[in-house]
Amino acid sequence: MTAQSTALDDAFRALVDEYRARCLWFLRTDYYPATTQERLRVLDYVQRYGEREAHVRAAQLRQWLSQPSNVGSAGS
Repeated sequence: MTAQSTALDDAFRALVDEYRARCLWFLRTDYYPATTQERLRVLDYVQRYGEREAHVRAAQLRQWLSQPSNVGSAGS
């Protein structure tokens, strides 16, 4: 696991923890998104049900999530 993926995991956990009661109340209390699809779904929920700050944070995470990985080129 790279430092970038760890930071991304931490950022998603923080977002879910902060917006669980307001935007993600219908998800299990121990739920954290693990796959890209789950993360995109959580970002949609936060943007849909959250206030402006939630929308901005979710948009930043969405952009970070969509950045191409350099993992394949490390051995080149």
